[in-house]
Amino acid sequence: MERAIRAGDFPKLTSVVIARRGKLVYEAYFGETDGGTLRNTRSATKSVTGMLLGIAIDKGLLAGVDAPVASFFPDQRPFANPDPRKEAITLEDFLTMSSALECDDDNDESRGNEARMYVEKDWVKFTLDLPVRPPAAEGPPREAGLAPSGRRFSYCTAGVGTLGGVIERAARRPLAEFANATLFGPLGITQANFHYSPVGLAFTGGGLELRSRDLLKLAQLYLDGGTWKGVRVISESWVKRSVLPHARSDDKSEYGYLWWLRSFSANGKTWPVWFMSGNGGNKVVVVPGLQLVAVLSSVNYTTKGMHVATERLLQEHVLAAVTD
Repeated sequence: MERAIRAGDFPKLTSVVIARRGKLVYEAYFGETDGGTLRNTRSATKSVTGMLLGIAIDKGLLAGVDAPVASFFPDQRPFANPDPRKEAITLEDFLTMSSALECDDDNDESRGNEARMYVEKDWVKFTLDLPVRPPAAEGPPREAGLAPSGRRFSYCTAGVGTLGGVIERAARRPLAEFANATLFGPLGITQANFHYSPVGLAFTGGGLELRSRDLLKLAQLYLDGGTWKGVRVISESWVKRSVLPHARSDDKSEYGYLWWLRSFSANGKTWPVWFMSGNGGNKVVVVPGLQLVAVLSSVNYTTKGMHVATERLLQEHVLAAVTD
């Protein structure tokens, strides 16, 4: 694997860190980086947002995933493009990328495309002001079809960023402070740098910077059902619910609560995998059937085949190396 990486077979890969059965078994850094380098793993941040929202529910700060998003932002009213379906959008709709908003990062023309959000000052207000999809667009956006839940998948960074505002208001403290106290601190993560919106809200849609080993801790936390070194951090029920399929994104992947769900194969065997994913091909992977977690960090941003490359590395080298 190292020879292939250094030969350029996996462009701009910066780290591979693997643990099996709770023990670190492999760690290597590339591209003039080391173990202390903070990784901007882009949208892998979204899965961390799901963890924080689950913790807020566990602590009774939020009533549950059925809470209407709009109810947390009375100061943002009146919303542009009013519609009863907007009022009915829940936390779960944003967790599963299936809200009624006209928001699709895979469509450059979408009103809610994240590129349009970044030029605005208040990203939560941007989201709440978006129009809803016309009724004719309520069917599946591609040939992938609908998940058993009937949810229509539409990848929307703006919605996940708005969940950060919900958590901050529910916790009544800055989001980064809540994250340090309830998630990062218990895991011994001392460096976690959020990006911020122009109005000062920690951005939960992408850009969180963590060390590779700390990303591995987050994966291990989920593999162990929400505990870290025997201490409960997230409820087991939230972890299980997070990695159930709630929406179908394409013919290969389903989507949980801001976790991607797929199966990968090696040596003639196939394993279900949960993973965090971000631009550049970044992957934070949990393979429950093998008791394995892995971090593949990359700066191969906005490049065709970036995700294919790290998925190939996962199958051809990481999973292929497991013999028992």
